[in-house]
Amino acid sequence: MEKKQYKSQLQMNPYINTELQQDTAEPTLATPTAPVVNPYYNTQINTDPTQVVSPTSLLGSFDTANFLKGALIGAIGAYILTNENAQKTIFKTIAKGGDMLNAGIEELKERMEDAKAELEAEKEAVASK
Repeated sequence: MEKKQYKSQLQMNPYINTELQQDTAEPTLATPTAPVVNPYYNTQINTDPTQVVSPTSLLGSFDTANFLKGALIGAIGAYILTNENAQKTIFKTIAKGGDMLNAGIEELKERMEDAKAELEAEKEAVASK
């Protein structure tokens, strides 16, 4: 069996050069089929030495829209907690809503009583015939 001449040390590596894997009787490592994921950068690790992969950002995946929503909710909460007039207005609105809810419940109770009275009247009319 004749040995080939290689130009660089990289070509002599049997794990990189597949031709050498056939020439040697030593067991070789299998190449991974699934990409390797780096949890610190949330990007795939580059297995090709000719490409350079940079992380997306230092903070990972930063979502500006969710940050702005959180900042707005926090600002509203701080305003409500520190402004007495805003607190009074909110509590009055809640009290009015509660009153309207109670009035609606009372109206439903009244309608239920009317329906029961109508059923009783129909039963009496059928029984008297």
